[in-house]
Amino acid sequence: MADNTLDRSASVSDGVASSRPRILAIANQKGGVGKTTTAINVATALAASGQSVLLIDLDPQGNASTGLGLAREDRENGSYALLLGDVSVHEACRPTLIPNLSIIPAEMALAGAEIELVAAEQREFRLQAALTPLREASSLYDLILIDCPPSLGLLTLNGLVAAHAVLVPLQCEFFALEGISQLVRTIDAVRRGLNPRLHLEGIVLTMFDRRNNLSDLVAADARSFFGDKVYETVIPRNIRISEAPSHGKPVLVYDVKSIGAQAYIRLAAELMKREQAGALS
Repeated sequence: MADNTLDRSASVSDGVASSRPRILAIANQKGGVGKTTTAINVATALAASGQSVLLIDLDPQGNASTGLGLAREDRENGSYALLLGDVSVHEACRPTLIPNLSIIPAEMALAGAEIELVAAEQREFRLQAALTPLREASSLYDLILIDCPPSLGLLTLNGLVAAHAVLVPLQCEFFALEGISQLVRTIDAVRRGLNPRLHLEGIVLTMFDRRNNLSDLVAADARSFFGDKVYETVIPRNIRISEAPSHGKPVLVYDVKSIGAQAYIRLAAELMKREQAGALS
């Protein structure tokens, strides 16, 4: 894996270091767009480059936890307990089989959190408050990724309020752009009312099929509308990406030489390049 993974740049600026940990929410209210797959594999690629990464599974389906090999019985005291204040963030974090990559898993009880949080005090700020110790101990993690549920409910709202920016996977299929417009409006509303630092980090084109003209049309429309917010790297349809979660592994571990794994390595490198450029600007 080492020959195909990212090299950590020694030229990362002091600005990047001083803002650690950077927190990115990975969100799209439409399911099946490659959101969790992107979270798992970007986290793995960055960890392989030497970055210290924490992935927070905020999706009640728990697919990020499954994709990193965590059995259901090993997910107690995860993101649900963290949101309800039953455990500290340090107690909720646990290592994965990937060096430099930790996870806060999603328990089955997380499915009821939307209802339980309705009457909770400061309900939109629960995750932000829970992550405070990690911001104070900035040397623990370089980057925190939040895998949000495929909805715009209270769990996703907590992810957006806690984050610096949002990374949006966009499936190269019909109606994809219509769905993303609602998410962009939500990001704007959160920035105005709850989290003024929040911005759109970028859009990742996923499930791209070069044999299908529709993929090219969606990609062209996305780039026309969102400009350079759309990453140059596109994630192709690839059987290895689909197979990897059933083995409890990121595709970078399952088959690092596959076109899907290589695409995620390039995406992680592009993300880091953009992060560094933003810190220097």
